[in-house]
Amino acid sequence: MATTALVKRDIQERKDLIEALDKTEFKVDASLWFYSSDSDEWRLLIASPFVEENGPRNSYGFIRSVLAQPSPPSGISLKNVSVLSPKNRLIKLIKTAISTGPDIAGIRFTRNVINNTLIEDAYIYRIL
Repeated sequence: MATTALVKRDIQERKDLIEALDKTEFKVDASLWFYSSDSDEWRLLIASPFVEENGPRNSYGFIRSVLAQPSPPSGISLKNVSVLSPKNRLIKLIKTAISTGPDIAGIRFTRNVINNTLIEDAYIYRIL
């Protein structure tokens, strides 16, 4: 299990970000906090077709513009955010075990093995 804590504020602020992105053309197919034991850090993974169509650089720019709006909390930075294609190996792997539907679920997924891959810790908002 993660030694670096994922706090309620982080969970709620990123949920607010996903809700804000849902109101734009940046459709979120998957979003989750993912713990990496190698770096001992949590990363917010956001998978969207927007990333495939426009590339990671434009995707980060788009998210930055959403963060500049008054609605999501201003404390969010892109420091711990990774944008991915919905075809990313990890996203596809997690999809084999969980599907949340379009709503934001809030599922803690700890110490699970999927197809011989250990998911040490994750907090899943959405997996379509």
